[in-house]
Amino acid sequence: MSTIKMGYVRLRIRELADAKSWTLKEVADRSGVNYNTVKSYVQRGELNTVDLSAVYKIARVFEVSIEDLMEILEE
Repeated sequence: MSTIKMGYVRLRIRELADAKSWTLKEVADRSGVNYNTVKSYVQRGELNTVDLSAVYKIARVFEVSIEDLMEILEE
């Protein structure tokens, strides 16, 4: 019987925003994701749960895949 491991991820929002010279507010406005959600993803660093629809919208606004937006910290 296999065990499903839960890992931690970090969303590369800050790096991608900096590359486009966008503020977190601009990321929120452009993606349609609540500013507090975007800010919490950046401030928390390690995440074990995310709203996948929000992650999808953020990835789409940066024109990257979800895999490129996420960095796996531990499995």
